[in-house]
Amino acid sequence: MQNTTSLSRETKVSEGLSTKTLYLAETALMIAVTLIMGNTFLGTIPTPVLKISIVTVPVALAAMLIGPTAGIVCGLVFGFNSFITAITGGSGLLSTLFNINPVGVFFTAVIARFLDAFIVSNLFTILKKSPLGKASYYITGLLMPLLNTVFFMGILCIFFYHSDFVQGLVEQYNATGPFSLVVAMVGIQATVEAVIGCVLAGTLGLILSKVLHRA
Repeated sequence: MQNTTSLSRETKVSEGLSTKTLYLAETALMIAVTLIMGNTFLGTIPTPVLKISIVTVPVALAAMLIGPTAGIVCGLVFGFNSFITAITGGSGLLSTLFNINPVGVFFTAVIARFLDAFIVSNLFTILKKSPLGKASYYITGLLMPLLNTVFFMGILCIFFYHSDFVQGLVEQYNATGPFSLVVAMVGIQATVEAVIGCVLAGTLGLILSKVLHRA
């Protein structure tokens, strides 16, 4: 009887360790995908007019398939990678702004991505249990890039709108205020990214959740 109880406990511990190991492995994999896409051409879809970013796709998938914490971690990885790129001069806009206000760039690159991932990842767990069901995957795929743009550009305007550099952009786009500047600069791009994120991340998330028995 004692041997049976002991074996049962060992099995539970073994299963717990396996689950934890699987969770860490999957999270590490999605972090790697986020970094690869954030630093190579795989993270963009070039078009004759726009350069569409799809780096938010692995962040959304991490939230859908692993959990909100994994989604938040991948969002932070995305943000810190962007911040490092700004420091090293690899990002035209952020690198220029870094010379004006490094703290402002940190908030723009990192905090914006944290807020995006935090809100959307936790929202997915709520929507998944709601009557929306399968639609929650597409809503998450849509909101992740959309809120990424909203927070990124919103925080950018808070810190840099009155800087000479951004005021030059205001004149260039004939903007009448922060909102019109954002719409003029990234309105079309944000819409396209949201649609692609909805279709790509939503479809992949739904399919993989069934394959991995996470639905």
